[in-house]
Amino acid sequence: MVKIRLQRVGAKKAPFYKIVVADSRYPRDGRLIEEIGNYDPMKDPAVIHFKEGKVDEWIKKGAQPTDTVKALIKKANIN
Repeated sequence: MVKIRLQRVGAKKAPFYKIVVADSRYPRDGRLIEEIGNYDPMKDPAVIHFKEGKVDEWIKKGAQPTDTVKALIKKANIN
C-alpha cells in the first residue's frame, strides 16, 4: 500500500520533515517514491509547503495519507 507520510530529516531536538510518498512496508526514513513537500514545526508559525498538484495527483492514484499528513493538508487548505 502506498502512503503519504512524514520523513524526519532534522537534527536532534530540531525536527524538520519531508512529506513523501512511500510504500508502507519501507521504514520511516527509508526508500521513498517521491518527495511532495516539507514541514518545519520549529518556525512560528509552522511552515508547511506542498508541491503544487502533487497531493491530489497521488490521492487519485490511491495513496493514503497518514493522520498527521491529513491534518497538515487540511491546515494548508488543499482540497
